[in-house]
Amino acid sequence: MNDSPAPGPAGALPPTTPAEVPVIAVVGPTATGKSDLAVALAVRLGAEAVNADAMQLYRGMDIGTAKLTVAERRGVPHHLLDVLAVTHEASLAVYQHQARSAIAEVMARGRWAVLVGGSGLYVRAALDRLDIPPTDPLVRRRWEQRLAEVGPRALHGHLAEVDPAAAQAILPGNGRRIVRALEVVELTRRPFSASMPRPGYVRPAVQIGLLLPRPSLDERIATRVARMWAEGLVEETGRLLGEGLARGRTASRALGYAQVIAALAGRCSQDEAASATVMATRRFARRQESWFRRDPRIVWLPADAPDLIDRALALAHGAVAHHQHHPDLDQNHPDLANLARTFPDVP
Repeated sequence: MNDSPAPGPAGALPPTTPAEVPVIAVVGPTATGKSDLAVALAVRLGAEAVNADAMQLYRGMDIGTAKLTVAERRGVPHHLLDVLAVTHEASLAVYQHQARSAIAEVMARGRWAVLVGGSGLYVRAALDRLDIPPTDPLVRRRWEQRLAEVGPRALHGHLAEVDPAAAQAILPGNGRRIVRALEVVELTRRPFSASMPRPGYVRPAVQIGLLLPRPSLDERIATRVARMWAEGLVEETGRLLGEGLARGRTASRALGYAQVIAALAGRCSQDEAASATVMATRRFARRQESWFRRDPRIVWLPADAPDLIDRALALAHGAVAHHQHHPDLDQNHPDLANLARTFPDVP
């Protein structure tokens, strides 16, 4: 769903040309406040937001994905929310085209684009030079069957034999990514690692990462999950099951929804489902942090800093100045990250 554009506020940064205005990406683990920071930046800059959360693409998956309500968006146009039915499988290639088109359209209007989300590969697809390899449902189904037979660690061992670089980059327990890697190797006769994202922006960008100490993040996750149950996640899941959620290969696996589905099927209690969601979300947050930490271009800020918005705005100003003074310099230049040195408490 795309909200109608709101006028830019007085005091928004004055863009010169779209080519000189970087994409601002707000990334990091779940529950660090990415969506709220993105909206705050957008209000100050007269910007529009572009979603990079794979599960917020789905219509009706609101409570369990912590999707901002219309009121919480504060009049900021949001792109690529609610664009898929829960029965559809998300496609990285389709998302890449849609995200880059949305960013280009926003910038053509002379506005900033704020990419926001914690789906690491979707962020890379939107920002970086990344060729999406082909897919074949029959080949993938065969590897998924093999995964079910031998388990992810054994299949990861096979991947290590045919593509050691990909195996090193993919966690042994990530069955879905292992299957995808083996599918690509079979279809292209090339290593999956050859198509993995490499740092190289397709247009100027600055990435702002949010971090919290682990105890604080764990507490936030527990509080968020409790709030989801209180706000009606069980009822939302029941409604989505009526729309075919159980048939959705991607949506049905989403954190919270998968656990509620199990409870509704009688495989566990609601309390057990909530506890399982907390634990799974904490593990997911650690994987997200590990993914984003590998990108040296990200400037990390403490998510609980009282002056977080001002710091993020300073990075946006700095990225514009950098591009204006060095228009021919690779936008991956480390000078942008040097701005973080003025923030002594950055993790």
